[in-house]
Amino acid sequence: MITVFDSELRWDPCVSHRGSEAVDFISEYFALPDRRVLLLAGAGFDPRSTVVPVKLSAVAKSLRALYIQENRPNPTQELLARAKQNRCTLERAVREHLVLPVDIFGAGSIAVTGGRNVVRKLSQHALDGTTDVVIDTSALSVGTSFPIIRYFAELIRGGRGPANLHVFVAHDPKLDAGIRSIPSDAPGYVHGYRGRSTLDGAASAAKLWLPQLAAGRSNALRQLFDFVVPHDTCPILPFPATDPQLVDTLAAEYLVELENTWAVDTRNIVYADEGDPLDLYRTILKLDDLRRPVFAETGGSLLVLSPLGSKVMALGALMAALERDLPVAHLESMGYDLCASVPNTMPEPNLIHVWLEGEVYPAGQSTLEASGA
Repeated sequence: MITVFDSELRWDPCVSHRGSEAVDFISEYFALPDRRVLLLAGAGFDPRSTVVPVKLSAVAKSLRALYIQENRPNPTQELLARAKQNRCTLERAVREHLVLPVDIFGAGSIAVTGGRNVVRKLSQHALDGTTDVVIDTSALSVGTSFPIIRYFAELIRGGRGPANLHVFVAHDPKLDAGIRSIPSDAPGYVHGYRGRSTLDGAASAAKLWLPQLAAGRSNALRQLFDFVVPHDTCPILPFPATDPQLVDTLAAEYLVELENTWAVDTRNIVYADEGDPLDLYRTILKLDDLRRPVFAETGGSLLVLSPLGSKVMALGALMAALERDLPVAHLESMGYDLCASVPNTMPEPNLIHVWLEGEVYPAGQSTLEASGA
């Protein structure tokens, strides 16, 4: 179990599991006869999309699923074939299911509508009798998964939703690197994650951009830098990581940006554990705490997050964004290219589980800052 000990943090301690502990948690907790589970997962080409649904369906006494089908323009035949195969597995796994098609872009435009569309569709589904909502982000994009998680977190905090909210992700850095995003030309803020970025008072705030570096994403990061226009940049590098040379590889790939475009002092590089979302969550909030008193008299401080690459680190950024209402700048993908090494099915990925809201936490748990939804 992973725990964070810091009196300033909302998730202190945080109930979380990794690897075999996450698998054991699924087998023990969701097998309880009083659990009524709603699963939300991606129905796409990613081979991780079937892992959590299959494991849940093997033990849960009462389980229904909403499968999110992210639709992007002109997908390749290979992606369609993989998605069809995964969808068949998902439909067999959970008998009571519904597939929700979600258009990520507006008709005939590059306007990103996916986050707003998925929240609107979810609001039409009743949650009566549901005790646990499980969101599997393994095969969902940031632009879709972040609004879904915020939607349910706010329902629960408002007393209008189920008691418990769980987030799962199948962690596989090699697979993340093998799925190459084709970025659009429309950077913006993820739906529900504008924070204070669009308020008049934010114009004078000292803006710190925290982009997560990932292989092959230099074009997307250049567009995001021009969109955010930060005063300072603190890139996030995965360390420790499954690949011990990953930090050096990424530093070499982004050498021009680090030295010239972003003018990053080496002391301002952020390192976070690639396999532990709470490490990045804790680091981001500590940075926010350090900057707030420094810039309090000169317009304040504003942190802007851009989670790319690892889905586990993206989960850490999500938790920080929820707690402090931080803006999340994102460049939605128009499509994807797969490396030849990407398998059709996953043998046994490393599962990460975070119990985000629920009965396990004390009633006096600290509140979150004003919602950006």
